[in-house]
Amino acid sequence: MDSEIILDASPFLKLYTNGRVERLMGETTVPPSSTPQNGVVSKDVVYSPDNNLSVRIYLPEKTVEKLPLLVYFHGGGFIIETAFSPTYHTFLTAAVSASNCVAVSVDYRRAPEHPIPISYDDSWTVLKWVFSHIAGSGSEDWLNKHADFNKVFLAGDSAGANIAHHMAVRAAKEKLSPALSDSSSGISGIILVHPYFWSKTPIDDKEYQDVVARGKIDAIWKMASPSSKDGSDDPWINVVQSESVDLSGLGCGKVLVMVAEKDALGRQGWGYAAKLEKCGWKGEVKVVESEGEDHVFHLSKPDCEKALEAMEHFAGFIKGDK
Repeated sequence: MDSEIILDASPFLKLYTNGRVERLMGETTVPPSSTPQNGVVSKDVVYSPDNNLSVRIYLPEKTVEKLPLLVYFHGGGFIIETAFSPTYHTFLTAAVSASNCVAVSVDYRRAPEHPIPISYDDSWTVLKWVFSHIAGSGSEDWLNKHADFNKVFLAGDSAGANIAHHMAVRAAKEKLSPALSDSSSGISGIILVHPYFWSKTPIDDKEYQDVVARGKIDAIWKMASPSSKDGSDDPWINVVQSESVDLSGLGCGKVLVMVAEKDALGRQGWGYAAKLEKCGWKGEVKVVESEGEDHVFHLSKPDCEKALEAMEHFAGFIKGDK
């Protein structure tokens, strides 16, 4: 039997005194499909046997040529959701179809059982595994045959966007593969969809000022990183305002930041783009805002007009159209 609840973080999870975590959403999974869905097939591949972690790889059905490679990190505040949920399976299938790319959807260990920085470490392990295929001799044939390692993109929504940013920073400092030149991180661009960046104090007068509302966002980060001494000013999450975070060495040539007008995190996305433009980074950054919409609306309403517009920008970034 469960002991008493010590943390009720509904609608996300409940934590009991015996250590059990009861997740209240994002736990349903769907299998990969060898039967084309929207012209896309998929399969699951283990990347970390020691931790029983897998990725789901998506491929346009009749591909014979090399295609851009998308590595995607799911959202959920570092505490809920998986790469195998119907939400992300639907999104990645649509994104691969629209972008005509190969995609690797990453599953990583989640807090509170596996607190920050474990999710970042797992994500880096995935990238190293992905880049082990750069010479066409890795363990996974789909990547050997179809991934164009001259066109690698990282993307994610919410917490996944936060991860994508940090992976691009790390890729500039550490080699993902010996086959890469000294001047290349291996990453062409990143797409940050409604990124989960935050801070103790509002970024400007347009950001949420309500103490209770801000406290709820602070609480999510505290669940993900309970040992953080700085709370929501930890550099992992306070990317925009923290003076210790230098974006000038971001390891990619272009960035697309996608924000939603009614999203509490929206101003942080705008602030991230502004910081990139001012810091001396040599790449190009673009912000696309979905008017009248809230946080990750495109996942719950994938067929609405604004979600389809967002997908056009997402796919266009990968294809080089936008």
